[in-house]
Amino acid sequence: MGWVMMSERDLNRVEVLAQVDDGRLTVDNAANLLNLTRRQVFRLLKRYRQDGASAIRHKARGKPPNNRIHHAKRDYALSLVKENYPDFGPTLAAEKLAEHHGFTVSRETLRKWMIEDGIWLSRKQRRTFHQPRLRRERYGELIQIDGSNHRWFEDRGDPCTLLVFIDDATSTLMELRFVKSESTFSYFEALDSYLLQHGRPVAFYSDKHSVFRVAKEDARNGAGMTQFGRALNELNIEILCANSSQAKGRVERANRTLQDRLVKELRLAGVSDMEAGNAFLEGFKSRFNVKFAKAPAKPDNLHRVLNVEPDQLAEVLCWRENRYVGKQLTFSYDRKRIMLEENELSRALVGKYVDTYVFVDGRFEVRWKGQALPYRIFDMDQRVTHAAVTENKRLGAVLAYVKEMQDAAPPKPKVRTNSEKMGYKPNGRRPGRPPGSRAKKKIAHAAE
Repeated sequence: MGWVMMSERDLNRVEVLAQVDDGRLTVDNAANLLNLTRRQVFRLLKRYRQDGASAIRHKARGKPPNNRIHHAKRDYALSLVKENYPDFGPTLAAEKLAEHHGFTVSRETLRKWMIEDGIWLSRKQRRTFHQPRLRRERYGELIQIDGSNHRWFEDRGDPCTLLVFIDDATSTLMELRFVKSESTFSYFEALDSYLLQHGRPVAFYSDKHSVFRVAKEDARNGAGMTQFGRALNELNIEILCANSSQAKGRVERANRTLQDRLVKELRLAGVSDMEAGNAFLEGFKSRFNVKFAKAPAKPDNLHRVLNVEPDQLAEVLCWRENRYVGKQLTFSYDRKRIMLEENELSRALVGKYVDTYVFVDGRFEVRWKGQALPYRIFDMDQRVTHAAVTENKRLGAVLAYVKEMQDAAPPKPKVRTNSEKMGYKPNGRRPGRPPGSRAKKKIAHAAE
């Protein structure tokens, strides 16, 4: 029975001590094997010869530890936690018990108590599982879109963002494009290429980026949709936002694969900038799809023809806003003052709203009922303002723009002091009483 309840360490000691007792091992050899001193080996050997193998077990085995916390203290600590800190973690709860109640207990002991009492769930119990979602059955039914900010050109070029459009049913890469950052206009460019090549899908599936979704649902201004959402609405395409990154795992896994394969392909091809990279992507996309694309469950292609003329697509994929025309035939736009040229049509627009169009290529137009209006621009010190709200995904592009402005800014003129303005020139002497004046006073006083 004693052998069954012994630990592996004790069994090893019994085996070595038996060999010492039989004369097969010396005490020095036993001390080296057991990593003990000779004195301790003699003690263990004496107990082994008197009481047998069971004597090697620790005397405190099976007995309550001397530093055991009384169950009344345990119940008191748990009652304090339940009453005052029911949603606190063990670490913070232990700090508050010591700070406000004078009850000191280690965070791991309190963690064990809280788990045993059901107040706290372990990390394993708190783990959530994301069930896999089956693919859509038809090609063009759902297109997952995302942007991946990465050092695509490694040290050969600046980091940038790769926009990825992937079909949910087949994992086919539909569109790839290098851009500076995720923005409405960069997505407009990618969407224009996609629509001209494939047609209109049923829906796009994206994250909750501000390009796709209005974060403040109860916003008073606007139509409750972003510029990208407005364009998709005119094209009769739905936009859906995933609640988690796992929900759009198809494009997330594609990003991870591209960050490995595409980076190495670009290195082998010697590509080091976005322009050459976008030209390279067409061939890469075809090779990638041949290797990784899958056949859809049903052969139908749900892409539809465009509901606008291709040459009119730019009228949809642009930034549109309304602006109120003041009495001086002016309105503000993007820290600029837009002044309409006075004519018979513009004179009737005082107190009315005109439409502004900003196109992907940078063109800016002012229209009234579809008719373009001539205008002039007065720039009101265009710059990135202090404390401007900048999204994480656009931070790199914004910082690059700020640095460009700082480098282009003229040096500030030196401010002249009043002395410099009056023409004062220092004479080289130290300020204060002239040297030797005290000695002269002493001589004059002695002569008197």
